[in-house]
Amino acid sequence: MQKSTPIVGMNLPRLVLSLIAVIVLVVALVITVPVDPEWWKVVVLGVVQGITEWLPISSTGHLLITSQLLNYGGSIGGTFEIFIQIGTVVAVIAFYFEDLLGQARALLGFGTQSSQLEARRLWLGVVIASLPAALIGLLARDFIKTVLFETPAVIASALIVGGIILLAIERLPMRAAPTSALGRISLLQAFWVGIAQVFALIPGMSRSGSSIVGGLLAGLDRRTATAFSFYLSIPILGATTLVDLLGSLDQIQPSDWGRLILGAVVAMMVGYLTIGWLLRYIAGHSFKAFGIYRILAGLLILALVAVGLL
Repeated sequence: MQKSTPIVGMNLPRLVLSLIAVIVLVVALVITVPVDPEWWKVVVLGVVQGITEWLPISSTGHLLITSQLLNYGGSIGGTFEIFIQIGTVVAVIAFYFEDLLGQARALLGFGTQSSQLEARRLWLGVVIASLPAALIGLLARDFIKTVLFETPAVIASALIVGGIILLAIERLPMRAAPTSALGRISLLQAFWVGIAQVFALIPGMSRSGSSIVGGLLAGLDRRTATAFSFYLSIPILGATTLVDLLGSLDQIQPSDWGRLILGAVVAMMVGYLTIGWLLRYIAGHSFKAFGIYRILAGLLILALVAVGLL
């Protein structure tokens, strides 16, 4: 059930998705470039989103800081940074397309009994792990967007704290027999991952980082914790984007849609490549480098705040 290696090559579904992505990218550029002088900033932010969403270094924190450094004026109260997450959701669906298709068949009663059981357990676990952050995020949406999103010091502090946690986790002894398959994740393990993901509501903590740490503490190995984090992104980021979009429709102007779509498509393309890279990286490395990076990035942001650049 778990993807053992990133797929190399281009099968028909991926070829079709790639062609559609290229067409949408071209259309978005044609719409945006002539009327928006900040279109290149949109591309930069899409690249940042695509890279940082899957790495345990906080995509939201990086997006907000990069947006401020670029003096980007198309944030729409944080809606742009949230909307382009939909691109990374499409990326993970495309990357795990065969697995997701197989699980859908199993959920509908096709395949072996064991595959059906594993698919049900996995997606029930995804639902359980998604609920805590979804409920609290919905209740605290306005506070998170208006207070935490606008405070670079909060992002910097969260980056540093998260980096220290990653380094501390890597010093803990690995369990003798960690869970090494998505279909074997227990509901209790999924619940603890969901509790850990609540901390990702703080910009700078990282959704993927929080869920990966939660998975490691719950007894998953690195690869399974990372893959489970990818699966969790589908309902979490999809629901977050939908809720924010519905709540911000009155602020979005017709001219904003070109930049929103452009950022999402760039994030999707870069995100797809990042997923494959991260799975290859963790096959032979720990998360220590990300912990060190988070601490250094947090200290740099605090320094920028101190000198008035943020």
